[in-house]
Amino acid sequence: MSVTFASVIITYNRMRQILIIMTAMLMACCSKESEMTAQDTLDYKMNITIYGQTKSVTLVDNAATKALVEKLQQGPVTVTLNSSGGFEIWGALGFSLPASNQQITAQPGDVILYNGSNICIFYGSNSWSYTRLGKIDGLTGNELSTFLKAGQSNISVTLSLTSGVTAVNDVSGVKENSEYYSLNGQKVTMPSNGIFIKNGKKVAL
Repeated sequence: MSVTFASVIITYNRMRQILIIMTAMLMACCSKESEMTAQDTLDYKMNITIYGQTKSVTLVDNAATKALVEKLQQGPVTVTLNSSGGFEIWGALGFSLPASNQQITAQPGDVILYNGSNICIFYGSNSWSYTRLGKIDGLTGNELSTFLKAGQSNISVTLSLTSGVTAVNDVSGVKENSEYYSLNGQKVTMPSNGIFIKNGKKVAL
């Protein structure tokens, strides 16, 4: 059976198109895994305090983080974490959260739930079956290593909500007046260009 030059070219072009499509799909999947969009995050932020230094965490929107926020609304939680594998500090929370594990590659700054009852905070990278909780805001790799006391043991870590944060439902207790609150329950003195809580209801300005 003879193969013409034209048929070889056609086959090559089809294979090239398939490879381009597969590459684009792979890149899209990786991008979706590593990025948190505004729609994926909660209105609340969590604080992580280690030896007097506090950093904020943007929480993703899932059953685990909602349960964690509910727990932290009762008060801060202090856990003891240890360095492991050269990429994380981790340890038992002392309570369980609803897991929705998937194979992900954790990146520096990621806050992760492992096996439903352990918290992992990353200063490196690792691929495993995790439930994502959130990401520490605005720290470089070196800053993360320093803040998380990378390589040390028995690290005292306190998890809390931003000062003054309550559930949005609790804002309904505010008396009828002109005061505005952010979606995480903080009082706003000069609200503009956003969505706020007034008299227990969301209003857009």
